[in-house]
Amino acid sequence: MASRRSASAHRLIPSPRSVKIARQDTSLHFLDARHHMDSDPALKEQIRQARGNFVAMAATYSLGVFNDNFFRQAILLLAAGAGLQRIQGYATIIFAAPFILFAAYAGWLADEHSKRNVTIGSKVLELAAMICGALGIWLGSIPLMLVMLGTMATQATIFSPALNGSIPELYPEAYVITANAILKVAVTASILLGIAISGVVLDLDRKFAPVWGVAAGRFAIGVGVIAISLLGLLASLGVPYRRAAAPGKPFPWAGPWRTIKDLYELRKDFLLALVIFLNLYVWFVGTLLTLVVNALGVTEHQWSNTRTSLMLVAELGGIAVGGLIASRIAKGARWYKVLAPAGAVMSLCLLMVPFASSISPAGALPWYLVMFAGVGIAGGIIVIPCEAFIQVRPRLEDKGTIIAAANCAAFIGILLAGPTANLLMDTLAMAPSRTFFVTGSLSLAVSLLAWALLTWKEPA
Repeated sequence: MASRRSASAHRLIPSPRSVKIARQDTSLHFLDARHHMDSDPALKEQIRQARGNFVAMAATYSLGVFNDNFFRQAILLLAAGAGLQRIQGYATIIFAAPFILFAAYAGWLADEHSKRNVTIGSKVLELAAMICGALGIWLGSIPLMLVMLGTMATQATIFSPALNGSIPELYPEAYVITANAILKVAVTASILLGIAISGVVLDLDRKFAPVWGVAAGRFAIGVGVIAISLLGLLASLGVPYRRAAAPGKPFPWAGPWRTIKDLYELRKDFLLALVIFLNLYVWFVGTLLTLVVNALGVTEHQWSNTRTSLMLVAELGGIAVGGLIASRIAKGARWYKVLAPAGAVMSLCLLMVPFASSISPAGALPWYLVMFAGVGIAGGIIVIPCEAFIQVRPRLEDKGTIIAAANCAAFIGILLAGPTANLLMDTLAMAPSRTFFVTGSLSLAVSLLAWALLTWKEPA
């Protein structure tokens, strides 16, 4: 359980008393966190003792996101290769919808029941989803693959508030941002592997004969997702048990409407509301970039699946680096000052992407890799402190609800990325590389808005 220190020593900013759902006596300890841990042997011992449980949590999370991205990237590459760019948008919508529709129920589960039990149950659902997905990719059934994506998204909706809400229960608040940075590196490495290996595995079709009538690459994808899901289920058994934070909490019968009301209530906490909005936007940009990059490599440049996936690896590797940088620079009472500058850097990198067309074909890929890595680093500097703030800001009994609501907001951004990609590349017939002018300009506007809001209404 997170240590309870005095509010006067550790509050990041005062939390409005009118916001009951997000109010807590202590807040995120960006301020002098390392000094407190070094000078308090009890905190150091708590961190040491939690290490084994944290490894189990990180493994459970990492294996799940590996499967998500390994399978989803395979579907997106197959769709892009077949000229079915609309399927990419539809797949993104299907993946995002459960996070919006079921967020209130997922938050209630995380608060009403032991987070460990919810985590294990969600991993069982993941295994069922992966079996369905494997059958879909073996049979070449797009509907089965999309059903799998929807089921997997439902599982992730349930899983996220339970596991993310466990981090503040496991560590002292001074260590939460560091734990998040470590977890983000592990998770990002898994996403990188999932996306990179997906293209390589699909390209096995060029080297090996079909297995039982199924193309070698597709067969390996199906076997892989089932095996990884089983490993994730075993890892979840090591998640620490804690008693339910809010037993007897009323069931949110209103569902999505309840989540919308929760998000609306958060407007009273200015910084938390802004953090959730910026988190939403970064997820929107990241998802849109994924959809556009697949078309950029496979369609515009006629590159292989492996070569195309390298661009996403650069972006996600940048996020891991950005997360580590954030743990160093997002400090002090005004930690949020890093958000607008990081957004401006992300905007500049996005605006520079289309200039690869003026470079020789051999130089285009290195240019893309540098620009996408820059986007990832800036995005990581934004996301890591924002996610840590969302985890620590709510009261203990409301953590699941608020984290689920924040997830819902993030996936609204992801949901919007699908139709946006279809609008730009299909309806408006823009070349994938040209869409980055639009994304970069929009990002610059959001960064200026964040800077103006923080200047005009700077948290006390």
